[in-house]
Amino acid sequence: MLTDRQRLEAAELLRSAEHGVTPIAPLTEAFPGIDTEDAYEIQLVNIRHRLAAGAEVRGHKVGLSSPVMQRMMGVDEPDYGHLLHDMELRSDVPVTAARYCRPRVEVEVGFVLGDDLPGEGCTPADVLAATERVVPALELIDSRIRDWRITIADTIADNASSAGYVIGEGRDPRELDLKAIDARLTSGGELLAEGRSDAVLGDPAVSVAWLARTVARFGVPLRKGHVVLPGSCTRAVDVAAGATFTAGFSGLGSVSLSFI
Repeated sequence: MLTDRQRLEAAELLRSAEHGVTPIAPLTEAFPGIDTEDAYEIQLVNIRHRLAAGAEVRGHKVGLSSPVMQRMMGVDEPDYGHLLHDMELRSDVPVTAARYCRPRVEVEVGFVLGDDLPGEGCTPADVLAATERVVPALELIDSRIRDWRITIADTIADNASSAGYVIGEGRDPRELDLKAIDARLTSGGELLAEGRSDAVLGDPAVSVAWLARTVARFGVPLRKGHVVLPGSCTRAVDVAAGATFTAGFSGLGSVSLSFI
C-alpha cells in the first residue's frame, strides 16, 4: 500500500495530465506498491477536488463488466468511477476531440434512477423497481495514462477511465428484456462494433446492483436522478475529429455524439 503522501502525489499527476492533455506513464511504474484500495482513494482525492471546485455528482459508471475484460486485467469483479455534471455531453453540441488525451467511445444501456437504490443487499429486482427509464448511451472514455498502458490500479485511480457521456430518451425497463437488447455502433454509415446487452455481466441490472452494494461500503448512495452506466455492450472505438458516432439499440432507440 502507498502512504497518504504518495496517494496525493499520484492524484496530482493525474490531474495535471488531464488539465494539460498530456498523458503520463502508468502509476504502477511510479508507485510499484499501488493496489486497488490505493487506487480508489486516489480516485476519491480527485473527485473531492472537483467537488470543492463546484462539480456535482450525477451518477456512476461501471467498468470491466465483461468476463473478457476482467480476465485481461486479472480481476474477478468490475470497477467503478464517478459521473460529474461537467462530464455531461449533448448530441447537438460537437465535442472537441483535442480536449482529451486518447478518447474512445463505448456503447451502453444506461439507467436513470427514479428512486434511491438500497445499498447492502441490493438486487437486480431492486434496480428494476427503482429505475425510471433505461436509455441509449455513449460513454466517452479517456486514459490519462500514456498509450492506454493500464493495469486495474491505473484505471481505477483514473476515475475508471471515464471522461464524459451522453444519453437519449429511453423507455421503462419493464417494457424490455434487458438481457436481449442488440446494440450497434456506426459512423458515416459504417458498422464499427456490435454486441448485446447480456455482455454486461449477463444482465446490465446485475451490474447496477453490484455497484449499489459496492459503493455502499464507502457510504456512497445511488440517488434518485442519478445516471448509472453499467458497462459496454461492445468493444471501445477510437475517436477522431470530424466523426459522428451513433449507438442504436433494438427497442430502445439511438443516441449520437459528434467530434470536431
